[in-house]
Amino acid sequence: MVVYIEGYRVFLTVSRLGNMSRAAEQLHMTQPSVSYAMKQLEDRLGVRLFERLSKGIRLTEEGRMLAEHVEQAFQHLDAAETQLDLLKQYKLGQIRIGANGAIIKEVVLPILDEFHASYPDIRIRLLQQRTMSIMKLIQEGSLDAGFVYLPIHAAELVATPLKTIDNCLVAGRPFTAWSQQRLPTARLLDIPLLLLTSGSTTRSMLEGWFAAQGYSIEADMELTSNDMLIEFAKRGYGAAFVPRPFVQQEIDAGELVELPTEVPLPSLTLGMVAKPQPTRTAELFISKVMEAYHAHS
Repeated sequence: MVVYIEGYRVFLTVSRLGNMSRAAEQLHMTQPSVSYAMKQLEDRLGVRLFERLSKGIRLTEEGRMLAEHVEQAFQHLDAAETQLDLLKQYKLGQIRIGANGAIIKEVVLPILDEFHASYPDIRIRLLQQRTMSIMKLIQEGSLDAGFVYLPIHAAELVATPLKTIDNCLVAGRPFTAWSQQRLPTARLLDIPLLLLTSGSTTRSMLEGWFAAQGYSIEADMELTSNDMLIEFAKRGYGAAFVPRPFVQQEIDAGELVELPTEVPLPSLTLGMVAKPQPTRTAELFISKVMEAYHAHS
């Protein structure tokens, strides 16, 4: 059914004023045009909407019921237009972001601080998850953007590289002697290894690095976050492969020692993932992220 919007607008004005001549004046129409519009609406609906009186008109029972619903409908339309205006001014809306714990702390929070200060009315929703879950939620429309390590394999998503992050091997003070010389890859197998869970981007990268040199590795402790790897490394349980920016403060403070390797460790590429056609608010956030990294590059 095609909704007769203009006819309902005229009907609502007539029902409020109870007089077609006054309604015509308010609507900047002629009185015959208003009368014709109401006759069309009555014919369209198949009911009589007005009782004609000597000094005006009065709604019938059907007319009163219709007026109540039309009033609510136009209120909803007005509210929708108001919200759209707020969205266009970025005074309403939300941005839904996914990232893992370490990326949130070291990368996402500084970006969010700046974005929130500039657009305090935009609601920020943040989900801590692994890369595969983040990609799936973006594909499903439950997230707008995600910060993950590249490469990823999802043709329907746009992946934008942001920065290269160096990795390092760190351990607690009991391993200080190991930090005095560059370690051959074979020697690393003599140290208890603290690794992220199998299947993570970092774990796969590390396994590939060892495999390229003819070695396979097993985790002495398999943990779900870099924060946990760092904590166990500080307590002397073994050596952890982690992004350097995430542990530089602990290295400088002497809480961790870096174990240099003869073969340089591979780097990670941090990227942002989103759909090709993001929402208006998501597009704004993505543009601000790109501006921030362009300014710092």
